[in-house]
Amino acid sequence: MNKIYYYIASVLILLTGCSQSSHLHISTTIEAPWQMVTNTVLQNSQTASALSLTINTADTGQVIEGFGACFNELGWDALSFLSEEDRNEVLQELFQPGKGANFNICRMPIAANDFSRDWYSYAETPNDYAMEHFSIKHDKETLIPFIHSALKFNPDIRIWASPWCPPTWMKTNGHYASRYQRNCRNDKFRNGLFLSQEGHEGTDMFRTDSIHLNAYALYFQKFIQAYRKNGINIFAVMPQNEYNSAQVFPSCIWTANSLAKFIGSYLGPVMKKEGVEVMFGTMERPHYLQVDTVLQNPSATPYISGVGFQWAGRKAIGEVRKRYPQMRLLQTEQECGNGKNDWKGLLHSWDILKHFMNNGVSIYNYWNMALLEGGVSRWGWAQNSLAVVDSTRHTYRWTPEYYLMKHVSHFVSPDAHYIKSTGEAAQKSISFVNPDGQIIIIMVEEDGQDQWIEISASGKEKKMVLLRANSINTICL
Repeated sequence: MNKIYYYIASVLILLTGCSQSSHLHISTTIEAPWQMVTNTVLQNSQTASALSLTINTADTGQVIEGFGACFNELGWDALSFLSEEDRNEVLQELFQPGKGANFNICRMPIAANDFSRDWYSYAETPNDYAMEHFSIKHDKETLIPFIHSALKFNPDIRIWASPWCPPTWMKTNGHYASRYQRNCRNDKFRNGLFLSQEGHEGTDMFRTDSIHLNAYALYFQKFIQAYRKNGINIFAVMPQNEYNSAQVFPSCIWTANSLAKFIGSYLGPVMKKEGVEVMFGTMERPHYLQVDTVLQNPSATPYISGVGFQWAGRKAIGEVRKRYPQMRLLQTEQECGNGKNDWKGLLHSWDILKHFMNNGVSIYNYWNMALLEGGVSRWGWAQNSLAVVDSTRHTYRWTPEYYLMKHVSHFVSPDAHYIKSTGEAAQKSISFVNPDGQIIIIMVEEDGQDQWIEISASGKEKKMVLLRANSINTICL
């Protein structure tokens, strides 16, 4: 998109704002992202086909804490192909308040994850129970400058962290991976794991004796302290990414009982000393009873301030919300697509976003902020991202999923409330009310035809808005 046009459109949107007496309508299509919709004329013949949307601002749900994505090594590597000016444009668009996506709560890995350059941990010296050789030197090349660059545009970003894998000597198989690569034909993607080292769901791949659990809690503490010394505060941790999943990349299977033990007797007390929250997750299975196992553990539950869900964990979140209505809920990783960054991927992301918002999440995190064209990881699988970088031309572009995120996060303020809606268009929308009373409605037209919507909201005049065919829309009342 032409940068000058984009800048002018953004300024006009900011100047227009969302007033109490008028409405603002921003629309994105494949051909024309982020445009103000004006001068649409409703014909009499179209009135009968308009879909209704009724919003009751008194029927509120969860308080929204914010939106963000994950700081990954390959994201920083991708942005490093850009000029300093363009890299700052990307970061400003993602993080500067009032500019673009307004991201304010983000995730990061504790050492390597599947979108790191390769495997590493902060303590690979075997049996270093006292963490005498602990070091975050590796992160000073990528993750730390990535985060510092974002903090330059928003010093108030809140960051939570989770490991994908502990140091290899803490695992029963002595390897960072947990699954054998059966059909890997490219040597550069191989993890080197033998079939005999493969892990199995429902078991513990972490060595759950007290010596290793205590050392691992110290590992977390050293991470918190080291990052703090580098000017980065971590407000919360989760004990394990996708604790049920044996992956070909850095991963570690735990049972829910062992995680409860780790949180209650080791991680929780240490993090409390550091002033850092512990949240349970990430939950990637539809098994709400596993969450029960942890939240009903008398030692663990006093330390848990939230529960995070991703992927198939979305099928468990509804039941967890019913059982624990006061618990903070997070969507911890937007399903990552296939590297094509197309409109089909956006529509899938929209369904996920609606589901999680309708089921009570207060924090919503996308996954990769930026990747090179194709989005291929060290372990050979392609994923989507918010920005795509061309390493040959040293240019970047925003993807459809970026605009989906921006259509929500640009307008929905921290401390906004999710609000319920009814009517024929309710399934096409999610709605919020900001602390100042502004109503924010996000709608996606995915049937391929223009559609009029009649919006009724308490305390507001009725509005007729036109959704263009195949478009994302934000209506601000």
